[in-house]
Amino acid sequence: MAPRNSPILSILSLVILVVQPYRAFGSSRGNPFGFITDDNSAGMCASAVIVHGYKCQEFEVTTDDGFILSVQRIPKGRDGVGGGANRPPVLLQHGVLVDGVTWLQNSPEQSPAMILADNGFDVWISNIRGTRYSRRHVTLDPNSSDYWNWTWDDLVVHDLPTVIDLVFQQTGQKIHYIGHSMGTLIALASFSEGRNLDKIKSAALLSPVAYLSHMTTALGVVAARAFVSEITTIFGLAEFNPRGEPVSNFLKALCAQAGVDCYDLITALTGKNCCVNATTVEHFLKNEPQSTSTKNLVHLSQTVRDGVLSKYDYGSNDFNQAHYGEAKPPKYNLTNIPHDLPLFLSYGGQDALSDVQDVETLLDYLKFHDVDKLHVQYIKDFAHADFIIGITAKDIVYNQIIAFFRNQG
Repeated sequence: MAPRNSPILSILSLVILVVQPYRAFGSSRGNPFGFITDDNSAGMCASAVIVHGYKCQEFEVTTDDGFILSVQRIPKGRDGVGGGANRPPVLLQHGVLVDGVTWLQNSPEQSPAMILADNGFDVWISNIRGTRYSRRHVTLDPNSSDYWNWTWDDLVVHDLPTVIDLVFQQTGQKIHYIGHSMGTLIALASFSEGRNLDKIKSAALLSPVAYLSHMTTALGVVAARAFVSEITTIFGLAEFNPRGEPVSNFLKALCAQAGVDCYDLITALTGKNCCVNATTVEHFLKNEPQSTSTKNLVHLSQTVRDGVLSKYDYGSNDFNQAHYGEAKPPKYNLTNIPHDLPLFLSYGGQDALSDVQDVETLLDYLKFHDVDKLHVQYIKDFAHADFIIGITAKDIVYNQIIAFFRNQG
């Protein structure tokens, strides 16, 4: 195996930041990872929601930097159940390398979006820039490098406020927010800068990611601390597309490394999930993973390497000075999050990405939060994927979130 400070392991660490799992069940023609090609011509509403008896609406909204985002709305429960007026809106925000379909992978009884709709919520599903349904721009071609010149900083500044504004304008109500993994990161960063707070009623953060120094994944641990920027020269690609041939070949090469078992990526990437079944994972492979920008993965790896939560590091004092007016990228100060903002945090003891020690670091930044406004749930047997596609998540996690939201009035 390559030594810990080698370039190959630094790039390897980018792969471990996949927010949802994928596993190669045998072989898939033309793709060593078993990513199953599916017909994406139908919108998400038609392909994943309406077929289960739910009403669903498709929205498009344009960010102030020109990205055209797809948003779905499930306004009421199946067959109109719980369809009263003024249903409280809830916004679901996925993580990196997946899209909004991640909230719809299980049966309606086990999928977070449907669970919430059936329990009286007006459900909105976000899809960030670059994913399958949000792959357009007013001027830029997604095949151009300029389209992919962004990191999660831009999601904080552009995508998240745009989607929140849409939901707020359509419903006239403050919003309950649920984020998973990178969806928690952009929320925490946003709240720390005072963004969107006038439109947010509460937030539930699942597998919260703010600090990543203690990842325990089998694929690299903290290897991103070295040679982070080399991925750009190795790939020469602005778009990181796991289904594309260059990235697929790269991942295949990594899987040839001694000790790396790509037929158990779900465990190697996310920890030992207790409650994810093979049928759900196979369904996942029809929809995910999605593209992100290579620059975004570099930014995430900088978080692993540096152990701090800061804006993108351009690699030199001069470049940082040009972008930020200072030699080092500014840090996000999570102690600035209003102490009276209702927060629900849920994390798992088996999670190899959102490690217990890193969540404890996050909680330390929230130690002055109002006691009655911070609810923390620790689930000993859960790993990263269990929170989204685990078959027990409804009983263990989402029933608690629903009670938390209802307690906010």
